[in-house]
Amino acid sequence: MSKKSKYYVVWEGVKPGIYTTWDETKAQVDGYPSPKYKSYTSIEEATFAFRKPASVALNKSNTKPQTSITKTGSYNIVEKSICVDAGCQGNPGLMDYRGVDYQTRKEIFHVGPMPDGTNNIGEYLAIVHALALLHNQKDTTTAIYSDSVTAMLWIKGKKHKSKLALTSKNQKIFELLERADTWLQKNTYQNKILKWETEVWGEIPADFGRK
Repeated sequence: MSKKSKYYVVWEGVKPGIYTTWDETKAQVDGYPSPKYKSYTSIEEATFAFRKPASVALNKSNTKPQTSITKTGSYNIVEKSICVDAGCQGNPGLMDYRGVDYQTRKEIFHVGPMPDGTNNIGEYLAIVHALALLHNQKDTTTAIYSDSVTAMLWIKGKKHKSKLALTSKNQKIFELLERADTWLQKNTYQNKILKWETEVWGEIPADFGRK
């Protein structure tokens, strides 16, 4: 009977836990915003590590080089992709969002500006806009890049979690949010939503340059 050579701990992924195969582990971390996971050679080590916060288990000093991946997937950019971003002048403030073709850098859509919005809302709406656009085109292979972990988590939950108050000025934004939530809850998609690694690649191509 063969002995397991690796055990994988997933602290942050679709379903945190300890896994015994890479395929199981990959299903939890592939495409997940900023996953945190690491492999161990024994179930005892894995169990001990899983009881600790990821920041402690992954950042402690080791005598051997760390080979586990603690950032999202590969650093090879998927060229067939749409990059999305939002810009907001204030919080809340004048907000707009857009999508840009990664390969051509051509702007595909641009919505706004609209008053009394937030950056997170704009990022969320931009991802859903791109998903709906690709869905209408029956395109299941083009990826979507976003640099907003918050928006990506909202997408996974199929509903925004903004605490923004409704005002007479931002009623249009709330209409778009309701439409976006409904679209996610009624439709499925195969397009990958990936985290744009700003520290590695620089600003996302859809960036408004307002930082």
